[in-house]
Amino acid sequence: MRLKLFILIALVFFSFRVSCQTVPVGSPLVENYLRRQQLLGKFDSLVSFNYRPIVLTNNGVRVDSSIFDTTKYFKEIKKNESELSVLPLEFRLAYDHNHPDSRNDGAMIRSRGFQTYLSMGVYAETGPLSVQLKPEFIWAENRNYQGFPLWPRHYQSTWRSRYIWFNSIDLPERYGTNAYTTFTLGQSSIRLNKWGLSLGLSTENIWWGPAIRNSLMMSNNAQGFPHITFNTQRPLKTKIGSFEWQILTGRLEGSGFNPPGHDIQFDGRIQYVPKPDDWRYFQAVSFSYSPKWINGLSLGLTRWVQQYSEVAKATNDYFPAFSNLFRKNDNNTTRTEIDRDQAAGVFGRWIWYDSKAEFYFEFAKNDASLNFRDLLVDTDHSRALTVGINKLFPTPKESVFWQFNFEWTQTSQTESRLLRNSLSWYIHSRVRHGYTSNGEVLGSALGPGGNAQYLEVSKVKGFDRVGGAIERFVHNNDFNVFAFSDNFSSATNKDFTRYWVDYSVHAFYEKRFDRFFLNASLFYTYSLNYQWEVLFDPNDPYAFPDTPGVDRNNWNLDIKLSYSLF
Repeated sequence: MRLKLFILIALVFFSFRVSCQTVPVGSPLVENYLRRQQLLGKFDSLVSFNYRPIVLTNNGVRVDSSIFDTTKYFKEIKKNESELSVLPLEFRLAYDHNHPDSRNDGAMIRSRGFQTYLSMGVYAETGPLSVQLKPEFIWAENRNYQGFPLWPRHYQSTWRSRYIWFNSIDLPERYGTNAYTTFTLGQSSIRLNKWGLSLGLSTENIWWGPAIRNSLMMSNNAQGFPHITFNTQRPLKTKIGSFEWQILTGRLEGSGFNPPGHDIQFDGRIQYVPKPDDWRYFQAVSFSYSPKWINGLSLGLTRWVQQYSEVAKATNDYFPAFSNLFRKNDNNTTRTEIDRDQAAGVFGRWIWYDSKAEFYFEFAKNDASLNFRDLLVDTDHSRALTVGINKLFPTPKESVFWQFNFEWTQTSQTESRLLRNSLSWYIHSRVRHGYTSNGEVLGSALGPGGNAQYLEVSKVKGFDRVGGAIERFVHNNDFNVFAFSDNFSSATNKDFTRYWVDYSVHAFYEKRFDRFFLNASLFYTYSLNYQWEVLFDPNDPYAFPDTPGVDRNNWNLDIKLSYSLF
């Protein structure tokens, strides 16, 4: 509430001169266009695309008007001796016909049926002070759908296994039983900017790393959260290369909704353990370096730590992201480290200008190694990985290209789990809301134990893009292995056929009409063994496991419109 009042007061009482705007995370038409222009050598080669939102400003990234005329995207008006930049009116309509299947949509939620998003804002600055006010309104039909099946469609032992995850992360299947409505500050901020640096308060979504679909550490899959940030707004040049970074400290809140079957008893015991009524103190740091001697290369590292506010107060340690990287440094007296959830990783992107292509990766671990030797010996332990390649192929027509993108992501545990279990990414036994904001994962939309392979081909010209893609997505393979494999499950519950796998076919269309921007996508998903369910009778101990699964078909429609009103 204080942040809301501060921003509104700043807008009323300051006289502004406009010199920059931001492209919020979740504006793929503009963001992807600039990324393609970089592959063509027409956009600043020092911009790594490792930190988003991108700031188009004299203090940040400069864009040649021949590439992107920002006056047709951010409209400047003058009134009462003040100048404001009016951000586009954005409207989004999403629909899932059978079950939720949306990703990377910010404050929008997992919901069956129709869901709408509306946002508009202004950006202004005077001297070093900048203010962006861009609230978001979301309405979701939130229709009922089949989630994780209750007994007897799943064994009691399967439900017990499932609650290892339900009790360790805040991922409700449904946000209540009625239509869902919320109003947030959205992509709003107030900052002090100078020399390419920025210090401020923000509720913006943040994307870290070079990945296009699945960032492991920070993405716009969840609702933005209030945070203090100190970051670069453009690459800072030095004699050895350029640097970018962001350091932030924020407050994470839970969704307030319970998982399915939270009141069911097995053998007189309720499986659900209520989560603490406490907010989480979150801190993260990320640095990126582009060496002077290798054009187009950027390498970086990221670390985040979260803990409940009561733990932060008790330890009086408000800079946990800068200490205790290895377990050998744990405080064995207070054991505060076991009350913290953390992850660390490295990432890189390399542009090959002659080939009009880029290669990128992100490698991270969510369980600290004992020491540097342990890190070298057991690199697979608790690791997640995203690898991608993006390339443009020229056509006989000028400015028309075929674009190819492949991205592979794995967050499920590797064979290291057989000797040293770390459970799944994004869940935690002590910080039991997991790595979430308002009930959605802050990192990859694949969630705990998710793996995916995505292949896309499209035809592009300027801002315009039309094409299709195929994707294979394995849901929470860690739970599948734990609940149904020989190593962990009971003798009556072993089943090698239970993998929940989605096969999707995507079609998308992006078009710019002067001040009007259109993003539209339609994809069909065939889910094999939806919610890990098969058709045999669970009361029959002699049922052959290789039986048909409970499969589902789902259609997802997503339309986003952006329009400059003036």
